[in-house]
Amino acid sequence: MHSAPNLVLVGPMGAGKSSIGRRIAARFGLAFVDIDQEIEQRTGARISMIFECEGEAGFRARERATLADILVGSRQVIATGGGAVLDPGNRSLLRARGFVVHMHADIDTQLTRLARDRTRPLLAGDNPVEVLRRLAAERAPLYAECAHLRFDTGPHACNEATAQLGHLIETHWQPPADPDASVVASAGAASSPVP
Repeated sequence: MHSAPNLVLVGPMGAGKSSIGRRIAARFGLAFVDIDQEIEQRTGARISMIFECEGEAGFRARERATLADILVGSRQVIATGGGAVLDPGNRSLLRARGFVVHMHADIDTQLTRLARDRTRPLLAGDNPVEVLRRLAAERAPLYAECAHLRFDTGPHACNEATAQLGHLIETHWQPPADPDASVVASAGAASSPVP
């Protein structure tokens, strides 16, 4: 049984990291943190605006700093952005401070789940299928590198996926036992606004 301060969900957009992650956090009595939402809260700007004003490099710098702050805490389910694994330092930190689950979904499942979502800057182009294929080829080995466990969310409804993943987590991860050990670093965390 692996013990780590946090449960960390990595994987592509549309894999269910946020929707399933919230349910897993509730099931285990843990705090839930969505890194993209945390970045938006800290900056007062949508992710798409950060990409527009600062480019992907600016966003990734903010993502790296936010992950480092949040991972100081414990007893959290943390849903990362799909590209968080691009940074080698992030991958090391995720493994050091979390039990990392690679949430996998095939491209057809991703497209179905993301069909009405207009907030994904990397899917703003003309060919989202090609973008998802390119991202999968680039990132799949990185998800595998930092993950302790891989879970395919594709064929499951959200409640079913939550139940199955919950069972796997119970048999593979031991969260910190002390409920007073919960520290969510986001409270009062400072960040600079997007220009």
